[in-house]
Amino acid sequence: MAEWLLSASWQRRAKAMTAAAGSAGRAAVPLLLCALLAPGGAYVLDDSDGLGREFDGIGAVSGGGATSRLLVNYPEPYRSQILDYLFKPNFGASLHILKVEIGGDGQTTDGTEPSHMHYALDENYFRGYEWWLMKEAKKRNPNITLIGLPWSFPGWLGKGFDWPYVNLQLTAYYVVTWIVGAKRYHDLDIDYIGIWNERSYNANYIKILRKMLNYQGLQRVKIIASDNLWESISASMLLDAELFKVVDVIGAHYPGTHSAKDAKLTGKKLWSSEDFSTLNSDMGAGCWGRILNQNYINGYMTSTIAWNLVASYYEQLPYGRCGLMTAQEPWSGHYVVESPVWVSAHTTQFTQPGWYYLKTVGHLEKGGSYVALTDGLGNLTIIIETMSHKHSKCIRPFLPYFNVSQQFATFVLKGSFSEIPELQVWYTKLGKTSERFLFKQLDSLWLLDSDGSFTLSLHEDELFTLTTLTTGRKGSYPLPPKSQPFPSTYKDDFNVDYPFFSEAPNFADQTGVFEYFTNIEDPGEHHFTLRQVLNQRPITWAADASNTISIIGDYNWTNLTIKCDVYIETPDTGAGWIIYALGRVEVTAKKWYTLTLTIKGHFTSGMLNDKSLWTDIPVNFPKNGWAAIGTHSFEFAQFDNFLVEATR
Repeated sequence: MAEWLLSASWQRRAKAMTAAAGSAGRAAVPLLLCALLAPGGAYVLDDSDGLGREFDGIGAVSGGGATSRLLVNYPEPYRSQILDYLFKPNFGASLHILKVEIGGDGQTTDGTEPSHMHYALDENYFRGYEWWLMKEAKKRNPNITLIGLPWSFPGWLGKGFDWPYVNLQLTAYYVVTWIVGAKRYHDLDIDYIGIWNERSYNANYIKILRKMLNYQGLQRVKIIASDNLWESISASMLLDAELFKVVDVIGAHYPGTHSAKDAKLTGKKLWSSEDFSTLNSDMGAGCWGRILNQNYINGYMTSTIAWNLVASYYEQLPYGRCGLMTAQEPWSGHYVVESPVWVSAHTTQFTQPGWYYLKTVGHLEKGGSYVALTDGLGNLTIIIETMSHKHSKCIRPFLPYFNVSQQFATFVLKGSFSEIPELQVWYTKLGKTSERFLFKQLDSLWLLDSDGSFTLSLHEDELFTLTTLTTGRKGSYPLPPKSQPFPSTYKDDFNVDYPFFSEAPNFADQTGVFEYFTNIEDPGEHHFTLRQVLNQRPITWAADASNTISIIGDYNWTNLTIKCDVYIETPDTGAGWIIYALGRVEVTAKKWYTLTLTIKGHFTSGMLNDKSLWTDIPVNFPKNGWAAIGTHSFEFAQFDNFLVEATR
């Protein structure tokens, strides 16, 4: 572990040495008294000349899309444990902000999330899982900030166009109904609302949205724009007084710790409203630790929000394991509290929205950075990071080279902080397993006789938090069950009368929306089914397929048999991209059929109602994959008695 020096005074050296030698957390790390004479930078932390910008919190995104899909299917107590690690104050990541996707029925990275209004006259505020997730977050932290943002929109809003701004009033109405529904049906107060994730904004739409919010008595709901780049929205605000007035926060994505000149000229709050998106290894943790400090130091960003909250989607989908933690096996209960959780804790457990940055923040002489925040009531938190270039690259943008090397850093507390008697110390070291520590509490630092100064010996890839708060905690639970592959035999008859969630366990919709359905026309075997409910292509965010599909299982499967009852509600004709066999069968709408698909190596066979349609047709691609159900186009269809039997 890195050597460190906490020097308070010559008189306290003996006590400091004893404390360091006896600290179990430091593994008997030597305290270097010679560091008092070593050259290094000196950094003053002072509030005499006022404070910096107000801190708005650290958070994460659920959605964009379907990133929390598998979380809801975890059995207890593991599901609650995962939620505690994310949201419980003074326990784990202790997030201040939860940002969720307003489901729009379209593919938005790792799947689709259902809209509360599939059609113009349809409203349902119990679809999906974001309502549940927000309530679970609020249950743990009543003060958590909630944000909603659309990625895609249901097709009816576009009136035939792939564009949400055809009717500005209608789209604003759609978004406001989501906010009103959150309160009416779930007692959730949405604090901020966005425009259209990483896509075009419309200034007139933003103004209409503000007016409609006010008309509904939602003056407290603030607007973030535009969840894309700094430049266009900032320039527009400087030229348009009404737009300037209605936008409360300028949010940019993956800003590389820098904000644009026009954004700063507005004087508005600046947020990195989506960042990180990096594999949650120690490299990802280094990325996260660096930007949490430097987004403010370099770009005056007072909030940073990670995509994504928890990697609860099949890992082979895009951006696998790019969450703060990993929970992708509800069938086993296995999850991993990854290092970005504990990097988050260095800031989140010792600050709160409403605190203020000090003006005296900046970069360390030999690489790294430091920030300090106060609640204005005497509390102080200092976060120091020395993340190296090699071990802190985020997935985007490109990171220019910089160097970090061992250094001694002296910090001097002045102003109202000069009389602070003691600071609690928390430490993280990323890298080799033999040297690795995550969010370890060290001996506290006494400053009574030090004139408010102390010196640290800093090495690469370290995080220190020094704070007056004594409430920090590294929460823990017994280890979860071991990782297991998806069951080789899996069946679901969808016989759920009052489902708590609208989607069947472990199915991950990729195009279209598949929901539990009560078939009132069939009181018998097919009374409860799974139904594909879209008959219109949504306003897309990504390149949605033309045929609906929901996947399940193990991506590495090579030999499998899938059997499912299907019911075509509306007749349609057509075939897939590749035709492997031609023939004629009697298939009509509004009748149940049993389809069976068998794949063995490079050969496939198919059956209809247990009668062979084709046998041992060679198929060379794909060589492996999930099981799936779906429709040839956006049309209503039902599925029942799903069964898959597979081997790798």
